Amino acid sequence: MTGPKLLDGVRVLDLSRVLAGPWSGQLLADYGADVIKVERPDLGDDTRAWGPPYWGDPTERMAAYYLSANRGKRSIAIDIATPEGASLVRQLAADADVVLENYKVGQLARYGLDYASLKALNPRLVYCSITGYGQDGPYASAAGYDFAIQATGGLMSVTGEKDGTPGSQPQKVGVAVADLFTGVYATTAILAALLERGRTGVGRHIDAALLDTQVAMLANQASNYLVGGLTPKRMGNAHMNVVPYQVFATKDGHIVLAVGNDGQFGRFCALAGHAEVAQDARFVTNAARIGHRAELIPILAEWMLERTTAEWTALLEPNAVPCAPILELPQVFAHPQVVSRGMQVRHGGAPMVATPMRFDGERPLAELPAPHLDEHGPAVRAALAAGQGWPKAGGS
Repeated sequence: MTGPKLLDGVRVLDLSRVLAGPWSGQLLADYGADVIKVERPDLGDDTRAWGPPYWGDPTERMAAYYLSANRGKRSIAIDIATPEGASLVRQLAADADVVLENYKVGQLARYGLDYASLKALNPRLVYCSITGYGQDGPYASAAGYDFAIQATGGLMSVTGEKDGTPGSQPQKVGVAVADLFTGVYATTAILAALLERGRTGVGRHIDAALLDTQVAMLANQASNYLVGGLTPKRMGNAHMNVVPYQVFATKDGHIVLAVGNDGQFGRFCALAGHAEVAQDARFVTNAARIGHRAELIPILAEWMLERTTAEWTALLEPNAVPCAPILELPQVFAHPQVVSRGMQVRHGGAPMVATPMRFDGERPLAELPAPHLDEHGPAVRAALAAGQGWPKAGGS
């Protein structure tokens, strides 16, 4: 089942590599766009080599990392630094609706593949440039990597254990969230530009910067600083604005307790056998609990050690007190809700994570598996050589 093809007829030329750009390209492919991925001859996208683990036989194996961000695309190997290669890209761009690229600022202009050059060929083109720091400003020419962006953009300053506790140091998030968020933000911008183009007939140049995205996704932490003049610090798994909202040790492990309002706190205390604590003036409101965090948390920590994680979950969940066990990935993919929602799929034989959105109950999924390097190159080159323009999808 491939589900709805909401972007059927939309042509995407994906010149990007690694994660942010390919993530956007894969999302557009899942939504039904025809995506042609341009890769370097011989090596291809950097992430093809980011293994183990690998999928496939030894002669045509692909790194799991590459598989995670490139389904639904056709691959053609082109050396854009040669006149012949640049010409092939221009031919594809002339018929494309969208170009995705994540080269350093100004690099594609050397080959006549920048927005200004391609817009002259195709005024309807929506051209999305993804960089670490954006198209202008003093850092525009700097290379941008997710880890560095998490550091520069403030995320690491609020992630990790509190100063003075064991293992205390700034931490990155366990997945490349700056890349992934930028890929998703870029996709929303592309879709908005395509919608506008339907009215105006003219495309746009989208400037998507990892640093801009990282700053934007600081959300309440940034707002706390801008509005309240508070500089957020690392708090481990605690929450700056909500108490209790953190990880607690249980009799046999750990559990997340995410009490979001005073009613939930009252129910939690009653279920734990200590209803009177919710009436204590120090703890009766969230604002009071924040002010008396240091007094409350040790009390709750003692309670949580009285039951196992499963016992707490069975007690709290049915009574609308938000909590959750902390699962490792084998448990995640065996979780009955994850299984019921169909979040693991087989695609081209490979196990993959499905697109998270549903449309009228259907989950879209690109038809093509992640391509081998230059798998579709011969057919694409032949179509261009024959003057047929953008080659039809459906074959290799």
